Amino acid sequence: MKLLSQLRTSSFQLALLYMVVFATSVFLLLAFIYWRTAGFMTAQTDETIEAEIAGLAEQYRGRGVNGLITIIRERVSRDPNAKSIYLLTTDDFLKLAGNIESWPQGSRSDSGWINFTLDEAVGWNGPKRLARARIFEVQGGLRLLVGRDVDELTNLKRVIETAINWGMGITLALALLGGFLMSRSTTRRIEIINNTSRRIMNGHLSLRIPTRGTDDDFDQLAENLNQMLDRIVYLMEGIRHVSDSIAHDLRTPLTRLRNQLESTLMSVDNDEAREQAGRAVAEADQLLATFNALLRIARLETRGNTADMKPVSLDELVTDACELYEALAEDKEQTFEQRLNKDVFIEGDRDLLFQMISNLIDNAIKYTPEHGKIGVAVRRDGADAIFEVRDSGIGIPDEEKDQVFQRFYRVGKSRSLPGNGLGLSLVSAVAEIHQGHIVLSDTYPGSTPPGLTVSIHMPAFSGVSKRIKATQAELPSSSGEEGSHNPPKTSDV
Repeated sequence: MKLLSQLRTSSFQLALLYMVVFATSVFLLLAFIYWRTAGFMTAQTDETIEAEIAGLAEQYRGRGVNGLITIIRERVSRDPNAKSIYLLTTDDFLKLAGNIESWPQGSRSDSGWINFTLDEAVGWNGPKRLARARIFEVQGGLRLLVGRDVDELTNLKRVIETAINWGMGITLALALLGGFLMSRSTTRRIEIINNTSRRIMNGHLSLRIPTRGTDDDFDQLAENLNQMLDRIVYLMEGIRHVSDSIAHDLRTPLTRLRNQLESTLMSVDNDEAREQAGRAVAEADQLLATFNALLRIARLETRGNTADMKPVSLDELVTDACELYEALAEDKEQTFEQRLNKDVFIEGDRDLLFQMISNLIDNAIKYTPEHGKIGVAVRRDGADAIFEVRDSGIGIPDEEKDQVFQRFYRVGKSRSLPGNGLGLSLVSAVAEIHQGHIVLSDTYPGSTPPGLTVSIHMPAFSGVSKRIKATQAELPSSSGEEGSHNPPKTSDV
C-alpha cells in the first residue's frame, strides 16, 4: 500500500514524465546512430559490389565472353572464403562460371538488387549465410550475378540492435529507479510538512516544521510557514490575553456590584423592587460565571501538562458525578442509565477530570427534553480509557461539530437556552491536558432529534494495583471544602 501511495504522488508522476522524455530522447539518438551505422555499412557493401561489376564489365569489353569467364574463375580461386559471389549463365540459366550453381530465390528490387540465402538450393556447400547481389544481363543473352557475403554485416546489425534494446531497457530501469528515489525524497519532505501541519491543527501550536539548512525550495517553504504560524500564534495570544485581562479586571468590580445588589435585595420591602433586584443578582452571577470560566480555561491552557497527575479511578469519579446530577434528571423525568466498568484507571488531575465529567453530564441533562434518555458509560478499549455521555437531546449538526469547542460558540438550536458557550471549551482544555481526544457523534443517526454522544478517549493507566490503591487512599474525597465538587455553572454547548 505504501508503494502504491508513492506511485500516486505528483513528484513520482513528474519523475515518470521526465523519464518518458529522457527515454524518448535516448531512443531517437540510438535509432539515428543505428540508421547511420547500418546505412553506412550497407552502402559500403553495395559500393564494393558496384566496383567489382565495373571491373568485370571492363574485362568483358576488352576480352569478350571468354575473358569474362576466365576472370570470374580467377577471382573465385583467389577467394577461398567465398566472400564474393559470382554466377554467369546463359539465357536458359546454364552455368558458365561462378561459385554457386543456380539462381537464388529472394527479394529482388527494380534496380536488380537481390537479398538471398546461400544454401543447398543454390548449390552452396558451406553453412547457410546471407548474401546480397546485383543481377544484370550481358550482351549476347548472358546473365551475370555479382554479390557479397553479408552474414557478418547482418550479425553486426543484430549485435547493434541487441545493444540498443539493452541500452533502452537499462535506461528505462535507471530512469525509473532515479524517478522513484527522487520522488521518495520529495515525498518524505512533503510528508514531514503534512505530519507537522496535522499536529499543529490538532492543537500543538508550539510545533514548527523542521528544516535541513540547505536553503532549498522546501526549506524556504518551511520557513515561510513557520513565520506564518508565529504570526498566527502571536495574534491568537494577543486576543486571548485581551479576553483574559478583561475577565480578570472586570471580575472584582462585578463581584462588588453583585454584593451591593444582594444587599439591596435584602433591604427592600417592595415586591416589585425585590424581583428586579433578584433578576439583577442572577444576571451578575451569570456574568461572574462567564468570567470565572474564561479565567479557568486560560489557567488550563497555560498550565499545559503540568497538572497534578495521579492514578484516578475513572469509574468511581463518574459515579460521584452521577450522584450529584441524578436529582436534576429526576426533576425532568429523564431516564438516567449508567454502564461503568470497574477498575478503569487513568493518570490525571482528579479535580479537573471531575469538572470535565460534570460539564458533560450537565449539558446532556440541560439539552435533553423531559422524559428523554441520558446514558453514561466508562469502559476500556485496548490502551484507551473511554468516558462517554449520550443523550436524546437536540444534538449538534455535523457542520458545527468541529466548532463547538471554540470559546463562546453556541449551536443555533441552543441559543435560546441559558449558557455562555464556554462549557465545551473547558472540556476540551481538560481533555488536552490528559492527552485525550474528543469524538462527537449522533446518538440516533437519521432521527429527529438525533441526540448527541460525546466520547473522550484518554490513555489508560496500567500501573501496579497496589500502588493504585495506595494512591487512591491518599486522594481527597469528593466532599470537603478543598476537594468538593459542585455542578459547574459554565457547562453548556
